[in-house]
Amino acid sequence: MNRSLPLPQLDEKLELVLHDVLQRNPGEAEFHQAVREVLESIGHIVTKRPAYLDHALIERLCEPERQIIFRVPWVDDKGQVRINRGFRVQFSSALGPFKGGIRFHPSVNVGIVKFLAFQQVFKNALTGMPIGGGKGGSDFDPKGRSDGEIMRFCQSFMTELWRHVGEYTDVPAGDIGVGQREIGYMFGQFKRLTNRYEAGVLTGKGLSYGGSLARSEATGYGAVYFAQRMLEKNGQSLEGMRVSVSGTGNVALHAMRKAAELGATITACSDSSGYIADPEGIDLELIWNIKEIRRERVISYAQEKGSQAKFVPKGTGSIWDVPCDCALPCATQNELDRQNAMSLAANGVLAVVEGANMPCTPQAVDVFKQAGILFAPGKAANAGGVATSALEMQQNASRDTWSFEKTNQRLEAIMIDIHDQCYNLSKEYDDPGNYALGANVGGFVRVAEAMQALGVV
Repeated sequence: MNRSLPLPQLDEKLELVLHDVLQRNPGEAEFHQAVREVLESIGHIVTKRPAYLDHALIERLCEPERQIIFRVPWVDDKGQVRINRGFRVQFSSALGPFKGGIRFHPSVNVGIVKFLAFQQVFKNALTGMPIGGGKGGSDFDPKGRSDGEIMRFCQSFMTELWRHVGEYTDVPAGDIGVGQREIGYMFGQFKRLTNRYEAGVLTGKGLSYGGSLARSEATGYGAVYFAQRMLEKNGQSLEGMRVSVSGTGNVALHAMRKAAELGATITACSDSSGYIADPEGIDLELIWNIKEIRRERVISYAQEKGSQAKFVPKGTGSIWDVPCDCALPCATQNELDRQNAMSLAANGVLAVVEGANMPCTPQAVDVFKQAGILFAPGKAANAGGVATSALEMQQNASRDTWSFEKTNQRLEAIMIDIHDQCYNLSKEYDDPGNYALGANVGGFVRVAEAMQALGVV
């Protein structure tokens, strides 16, 4: 991790909490980063409300309620037995059942899942919905695997996980590497093992068996709704802006589509092979076809569009070198570092909105702050997906189905409310426009109040 800029000093009491977290969770850099980010923001709160330090409340908030690690054996198409590792970190149920996605990616380990679960606690709190925070996953890589292999893996994964989840206990959803196909296989296995049609046990389901309209679009759309509200608060709009979006997965593609609907021009996007820049604006139908239908790399876009579109391979440049007015990092954690942030600032970026979980390093965020660039943290701007998952849970509980328009309107209203919470709290704590401060304070206070009410549990 880049440490070229000093990080803010913590309140002395919170420094002891962080020291304990570092000692108890060695080698989990992303988790350490996520905890420190929150602790940096709540110093003023604990000074004003010292009761939050009673009964080790903050220490308990930094310790998961339960961490589950299990073996996932499965058989590939050649008859060879494979072994992966599965995880579920149930971090906090103070506000409701644990809620958070499942990620299938080779990089997944307990530290990654723990960081994601910790972030999820605050993100879910900001939605105002009655949901706690958790996260899960496996180091299984679905790329290049057949449908049969993915089905057998998902069935084996759920064969262990089913005993730890339920609509009143823990409600997983999708994440990187886990879409409707994987959710379907896991839901089928859960139903088989439990002999119950408990639709609310998983969200992100297909429409034919209890899914919600607008769920696929929700995270990307939500980030753009947040961005638009943030810009409006500063007398600006996405209309006419050049937007760069990292990633070409579900979140990125839907963010591009919604930003374009609001009048922006998408000038660059990326995948793990590199990025493409198109000064005339990315052809969204073409990139959608390449990524969602043909499952090809972004270089195919440049090859088909011709000379106006440029492909830059990974390692020879960064998407954040492309001049833009608004940057939407929608790929993965810590993808945008200090050097990238300086490039964006030098090229006149006005706003950076995190569509992924913690994609900007602390040093990058510091550059944005020093340069006066609007910055929206993922735990606020990325909350649209889980908010719509909670709406899916509502529909399942009432045996109802809502229209796309109704769900999308609820999503937009939730994202506007999250923005306004963050902005108003940043003003209350004397740093107007510091959305990271507002998000951390807002999430922390809601969870802390519930924990105090529930006693030492």
